[in-house]
Amino acid sequence: MIAAPELQTEFHYPQDTDTRFSSDTDFDDPDGRIATQGKGKAKKGKKGPGEKGKGLGVGGNGAPGRINGHHQENGMEQMMLFEVVKLGKSAMQSVVDDWIESYKHDRDIALLDLINFFIQCSGCKGVVSSDMFRHMQNSEIIRKMTEEFDEDSGDYPLTMTGPQWKKFKASFCEFIGVLVRQCQYSIIYDEYMMDTVISLLTGLSDSQVRAFRHTSTLAAMKLMTALVNVALNLSINMDNTQRQYEAERNKMIGKRANERLEMLLQKRKELQENQDEIENMMNAIFKGVFVHRYRDAIAEIRAICIEEIGVWMKMYSDAFLNDSYLKYVGWTLHDKQGEVRLKCLTALQGLYYNRELNSKLELFTSRFKDRIVSMTLDKEYDVAVQAIKLLTLVLHSSDEVLTPEDCESVYHLVYSAHRPVAVAAGEFLYKKLFSHRDAEEDSMPKRRGRQSLNATLLKTTVFFFLESELHEHAAYLVDSMWECAADLLKDWECMISLLLDETLPGEEALTDRQETALIEIMLCTIRQAAECHPPVGRGTGKRVLTAKEKKTQLDDRTRMTELFAVALPPLLAKYSVDAEKVTNLLQLPQFFDLEIYTTGRLEKHLEALLRQIREIVEKHTDTDVLEACSKTYHSLCNEEYTIFNRVDIARSQLLDEQVDKFARLLEDFLQEGEDLDEDDAYQVLSTLKRITAFHNAHDLSKWDLFTSNYKLLKSGIENGDMPEQIVIHALQCTHYVILWHLAKVSDGTSKKEDMVTLRKQMRAFSLMCQRYLTNVNTAVKEQAFTILCDMLMIFSHQIISGGREALEPLIYSPDSSLQSELLSFILDHVFIDQDDDGSTDGQQDDEAGKIEALHKRRNLLAAYCKLIIYNVVEMNTGADIFKQYMRYYNDYGDIIKETMSKTRQIDKIQCAKTLILSLQQLFNEMVSELGHNFDRSSSAFCGIKELARRFSLTFGLDQLKTREAIAMLHKDGIEFAFKEPSPQGEGNPPAHLAFLDILSEFSSKLMRQDKRTVHMYLERFMTFQMTLQREDCWLPLISYRNSLQAGGDDDTMSVVSGISSRGSSVRSKKAKPAPGKRKLAEEESSSSSSDMWLNREQSLQTPVMMPSPHLTSTAIRDPKRMRPEDSYMGVYGMAPDQSQQPPTPQPQPPPQQPPTPQPQPHPHPQTPQPQHHHQPPMDYNTQVSWMLAQRQQEEVRQQQERAMNYAKLRSNLQHAIRRNTGLMEDDEEPIVEDVMMSSEGRIEDLNEGMDFDTMDIDLPPSKNRRERSELKPDFYDPASIMDESVLGVSMF
Repeated sequence: MIAAPELQTEFHYPQDTDTRFSSDTDFDDPDGRIATQGKGKAKKGKKGPGEKGKGLGVGGNGAPGRINGHHQENGMEQMMLFEVVKLGKSAMQSVVDDWIESYKHDRDIALLDLINFFIQCSGCKGVVSSDMFRHMQNSEIIRKMTEEFDEDSGDYPLTMTGPQWKKFKASFCEFIGVLVRQCQYSIIYDEYMMDTVISLLTGLSDSQVRAFRHTSTLAAMKLMTALVNVALNLSINMDNTQRQYEAERNKMIGKRANERLEMLLQKRKELQENQDEIENMMNAIFKGVFVHRYRDAIAEIRAICIEEIGVWMKMYSDAFLNDSYLKYVGWTLHDKQGEVRLKCLTALQGLYYNRELNSKLELFTSRFKDRIVSMTLDKEYDVAVQAIKLLTLVLHSSDEVLTPEDCESVYHLVYSAHRPVAVAAGEFLYKKLFSHRDAEEDSMPKRRGRQSLNATLLKTTVFFFLESELHEHAAYLVDSMWECAADLLKDWECMISLLLDETLPGEEALTDRQETALIEIMLCTIRQAAECHPPVGRGTGKRVLTAKEKKTQLDDRTRMTELFAVALPPLLAKYSVDAEKVTNLLQLPQFFDLEIYTTGRLEKHLEALLRQIREIVEKHTDTDVLEACSKTYHSLCNEEYTIFNRVDIARSQLLDEQVDKFARLLEDFLQEGEDLDEDDAYQVLSTLKRITAFHNAHDLSKWDLFTSNYKLLKSGIENGDMPEQIVIHALQCTHYVILWHLAKVSDGTSKKEDMVTLRKQMRAFSLMCQRYLTNVNTAVKEQAFTILCDMLMIFSHQIISGGREALEPLIYSPDSSLQSELLSFILDHVFIDQDDDGSTDGQQDDEAGKIEALHKRRNLLAAYCKLIIYNVVEMNTGADIFKQYMRYYNDYGDIIKETMSKTRQIDKIQCAKTLILSLQQLFNEMVSELGHNFDRSSSAFCGIKELARRFSLTFGLDQLKTREAIAMLHKDGIEFAFKEPSPQGEGNPPAHLAFLDILSEFSSKLMRQDKRTVHMYLERFMTFQMTLQREDCWLPLISYRNSLQAGGDDDTMSVVSGISSRGSSVRSKKAKPAPGKRKLAEEESSSSSSDMWLNREQSLQTPVMMPSPHLTSTAIRDPKRMRPEDSYMGVYGMAPDQSQQPPTPQPQPPPQQPPTPQPQPHPHPQTPQPQHHHQPPMDYNTQVSWMLAQRQQEEVRQQQERAMNYAKLRSNLQHAIRRNTGLMEDDEEPIVEDVMMSSEGRIEDLNEGMDFDTMDIDLPPSKNRRERSELKPDFYDPASIMDESVLGVSMF
């Protein structure tokens, strides 16, 4: 059966009539009967003093050789019940029998072992002691176990991986089922064992600890399933007893046995009492566990509940298959987790499979049918498959339930790319359209051909295929129905009959469109049978066929060859003028077993086939038809078969005629010059098409086609009025000549003269294609461009790889003019708006035409990008491609991104230079359009910044790998920004200074120590006056410097001037800051552009030049790493409430605050050191400018004192520099921040806070049933489980 297959192996309950007196382990001991008769006297909490102390020692007092109910063998140590089940070495029947024996001797010890079994199965390390069991309530025991639960690990036996734990889950479920089965006649009615277990499991299922809740719910549901089976057996026995009683009572008075009547009455009474007991137990489990856990926050727990209720309804339909229980499954169909929805569908499949239950499902079907239909489009493919299978069962049970609209929503899924969904939809389609046959049709003798039953079904298939206009893929339809309708689809004899035979009287003939569809379906069935794998787009690849599948494949190929070897020539003759039909029919020989032409003596049919192909070649000029003929000849010309000579002769005769005809026509055509005749041009074109189509698959080197085609192309260049189709096919044919010649030379069997000839022909043809790039016709230019790209790839430097050094003379590298022309073609014909493309000859209004035009442009771009990737053209030519990334992202984004990725793998530095070059080109274009005084908030400038941000993301997170490339990118960007002076004269920002704003998007990719180096390089281009500017036009410089200082080791970086900065690059060696602070700094450096602009605006009034006390205190520190709060992040990234306040220390300190620094311990003397390297001393003018910029009106004494302190600062800095020369070499442990990973970590932390694996388990569990409503919201959120539309829906 479909639902709960495990039940067939877990439970094998006897169906005996007289169950009360059946043999069972608990009937061997009279104590069991005493326990049954003494109801209500052995409940927990009512034990007498004698019972409490009974048998608490190991093994009890009546079970020698047993420990905790298990046999002691070979001195084996005491094993808990959990360990026995976990090992799985003992038969479960034996384990349960041992426990029952223990229960008979001392039920407290046995129950304690059972309680600890459930506790330990939850992964809890705690153990319930005998004192706890005697004196504590369940809620108190659970609270105690919760406190002892191991919170460090979120795993517990039911979630652990590995074969042992997977087996443990099955053993756990089996143990519960066997336990109830072995105790079903006595022990479960003693009102002690079951009451204790149910009470414990109910309390555990309310726990906030996920492990307790999950394990106890599974145990309770399996316990309920076992009780349902017991109830079912009791119901059957009651019915049998009732029938026996009625039969006995209906006997004549003389033959009636009153003793038997009394016995049957007593038995029925006992069975009724037992059934009442079982019903009370089931009600306690259902209301105490299921009703709360079917909507638990954990999907696994919800899935367990739904799976088991499906088993109950299927097993005991009289009691459970009603609307009161079905509503839970219906509601859960809206669950947000696919795992739970899947369990709902599988549970329903088990119900709908049994037609006898259909009457009880009518109301449910009408209420939830729409939901099930919508689930066929579920985002989880497994759910969609099961939904379609469920609808197939519904369809099988009743034809009237599903409306035509419901069926149509499933029909179109036969074209789905996901094969399991398509196969399920194909089965639904077959059941709906093809499975309804009348009884008269089944009783009729089987006929063949168009009179057979399959003829009607094939017509129905054709009708369906034509009606589904959105999907014109016959191969997908055939593959979807292949598993369920293979006999129908492989009835090729019937298909041939429908196409060739005359219609019967009263029969409607197939239309031309229907015949075309039937031929296409027939071709797809032959391909599927011959190749035995799904069409392209379905499946991951060819799988290994089994022996049975291989035999079926061979049989099908033999049968199709025998049929179509005879039928194909008449079919070609009938449809010879229809290009589409002929194209499909000519593909059939590719799947033939050609040996059958000889073994089956079918040579005359082969001759007929060759004659038909020859006639088709002479009739048609359509490229698809001619290529199909060429491929058919290629398939038949196989030297392994004896038919090769016959086919080769026919092919040679055909080509001789076509080449001779082309030579005659070409000579006359070229002599006409400018007076071209249309008929002659058509004859030349048609002949050239045939030769080109055959040259694609056949070597025509023995005919000198290069000379004739080259003359034709040269004439077209000189005259300029050559028809475009002739030029296109002449270019293609010449390209094939070059390739076949190269294949011959590559074999190594050719002469040296052949290589020289090939080199001359290749170069001459390349120049010819280059000349055609300037043709007025777009189609000609596209053909010339495509062939040129292919030629450059084939004859690039890679031609000598793989031990083919002999081909080195054939290497052809494009010169700068050719590269420029190729790039110009791409820019003019690929990066254009859709409305500007005229390549579809006025078909732009047609969506299909637009898609075809886009596909052609994508191929052109891909051809050029391959030249960049394989280093055929200069990599910097890719700048013109990369700059289109954002504008044409939807059309070519994937191609451009892949090109960037490949070029970065080849040369990271050159790729970075190409990226920055593309941004510079866009910037220059914007300046030429908007002028130098453009608005930085304009869409053009923002677009360039966004493109830079996208480029930055492509460098990934590994800063070490891209370190040099990013540094080179910043270098080129800085040089470009300061390259052009201001057009407004000195004192104004450079013309391209705004480019620094764009360059700042890459600052987050710099390593900390590299930021210092880049900042020093930046200050080489800066003057002292630039550092003092605060106008809006200087904001790009300020923001770029901020981005270089944010998050870096700026402890000794001066912001006074370029000289002082370069002189203060001391590497600190203090302990590294905490990881959290590092992440914070990295996040600040990679903040969004809006935040950066906000910081700029807020820090406008913060002077860049720091007062000398700050500088002095920085210099006299130990050369150790500063804390993040001591770096210049605090200077440039001030908080909003501090942005309007002067920095600390104040630029104009009050008199009571001396400007000299506070003395600090320092290992180096503060005497001036000789300044003979690194930096020259600061001159007097610079010192004066520095003092004026600070706007400090100090007395002469204070100024001199400050200058002296500054001199001491410089001496200490230079002393430190001499000890720590080099910037990057000193960085032994570069800091590589991973912002995205840290973000994911925070998300995972947040998710773990919502999960029960990490829930606060110190909260007290519920003490009684009434507290459940208070605890439910802690771990149950309806909105997170089901759609909002379900929460307020009432059932029935």
